[in-house]
Amino acid sequence: MLILLTGKSNHDYIHNLTDQSVFTQSLASLEKLIIKLRQKKQEASNLRKKAEKQLLQVRSLERRSSSGLNSIDRKIESEKEDATDISGILNQKTSQLESIERLITAARENLNREKDAFGEVEQELEFAKNLEEEQNAKSRLGTINDHIHELEFEIKNREKTAKKIAEEVAKFNEIKSKISTKIQKQSKSKPSLREVMSTSHKAAEKFTKELEQKTRAEESAAKALEKLTSNLQALLAKKRKLSQKRKSIKSKAPSRKATKKKSKAPSRKATKKKSKAPSRKATKKKSKAPSRKATKKKSKAPSRKATKKKSK
Repeated sequence: MLILLTGKSNHDYIHNLTDQSVFTQSLASLEKLIIKLRQKKQEASNLRKKAEKQLLQVRSLERRSSSGLNSIDRKIESEKEDATDISGILNQKTSQLESIERLITAARENLNREKDAFGEVEQELEFAKNLEEEQNAKSRLGTINDHIHELEFEIKNREKTAKKIAEEVAKFNEIKSKISTKIQKQSKSKPSLREVMSTSHKAAEKFTKELEQKTRAEESAAKALEKLTSNLQALLAKKRKLSQKRKSIKSKAPSRKATKKKSKAPSRKATKKKSKAPSRKATKKKSKAPSRKATKKKSKAPSRKATKKKSK
């Protein structure tokens, strides 16, 4: 029956069936492995993306802290330069103020001396004995009085200047104090930024290693998936070839059946006809036909001859 259906021996048919089952099992196992590897690759991709995101966040934090430190350093340097400039101005203004204060002190001392001299000359004028002494005393009083007015004017102007310079000194001192306060605050914020930068740098190194591991795992899964996919394509191609081969075998099987029926069936019929039909006919012919003919010949022929002889 197998030979009639497939045109092959029982061993070949069983071999084809086992090949089909092996291919089916291989395809099923490969499909399962591919599904698992796709899931594994997807998980590896998700882990890689997560590591990349964490690494970007940590590096951004590190850059911000580093930028903050650099900005603080630049600000501190700039403010120190401003403080240095202000200190120079303050030194200049302070020296000016001190110089003016010294001049005011000297002018006041001269003023006091001139006032004392003015009192002495007034006494001389009061006790003058003649007109000449009186005129000399008056002349000296006028000169001393003019000098006193000059000194008072000078002292007044210098005091105004000193007051203005003192206000400027106070203003620059206030600016310098504010700058010093800013420098102190910014200097206090530096350690926290340094700590953030240090921790973020360590975290970046950690996430970099993790990212490398996740990337290698993803690449490994992708290579394995590619290999299994190529194997699956090869098996599918082989399966298509086998199906085409089976179709060609099925298309050839009817012609073989026809030839076998033509070659085998007539021989059987011939043997049956030879073995059965002739024997029956022969027996019938032997048993029936000769007896009838013989009786007829015996019964009829002699009588005719006899009649003919008698009549003659």
